[in-house]
Amino acid sequence: MEVRLIRHTPKPELLVASAAKLCYSKVGIEDITKNLSRDKQNEFIKKLLKMGHLSPFEHISFTFGIEGISRVCTHQFVRHRIASFSQQSQRYVSFDEAEYVIPPAIKKSLKTKFEKYTEDSLKFYRQLIEEGVAPEDARYILPQSFCTKIVVTMNARELFHFFGLRCCNRAQWEIREVAEAMLTEAKKIAPNIFSDSGAPCVKGACPEGELSCGKPKKRL
Repeated sequence: MEVRLIRHTPKPELLVASAAKLCYSKVGIEDITKNLSRDKQNEFIKKLLKMGHLSPFEHISFTFGIEGISRVCTHQFVRHRIASFSQQSQRYVSFDEAEYVIPPAIKKSLKTKFEKYTEDSLKFYRQLIEEGVAPEDARYILPQSFCTKIVVTMNARELFHFFGLRCCNRAQWEIREVAEAMLTEAKKIAPNIFSDSGAPCVKGACPEGELSCGKPKKRL
């Protein structure tokens, strides 16, 4: 698995603080970025997060390139509707070879069978292609473990939501690993904005109730 932050809004913390400044002062548009030191930016960001005033965070976005993850994982990604996705097509891209994800829970005694069934599906996929079946139809035989590539763009407010759900110990293991890697990358660019991001137990009580894992997480 590889997660790379490939684009982001320039000076994201300055932009969020500027939007907040406009909300809470008489300043005009031409002056909203003036006198916003790093300390002042952080002050605005902390105030917004504490108040739950999250609309200013919608002005900044982050684009991630992700590869080496399964279709199981990307099916979970696309449930996050306030985001943009571009995924490698199995309709227009045919595969001579393919990587696939083996869940850690597959014990050694079953791993060989898992690999065999997966490789056999790829062999039959190739046979279908050789027999003239279009890739868009041949792909029906491919398992969800096959790796794919995806570009994901989210604004910071949606990332808060995404990290809150997918960094949780109760999230499925693969998307949790991806989410934690994304959060690490986002924090490099906007450490104040994402200081409390992650599973809800990072900053407060677990909302899962009886389903809680009982193991509060630490900040990344």
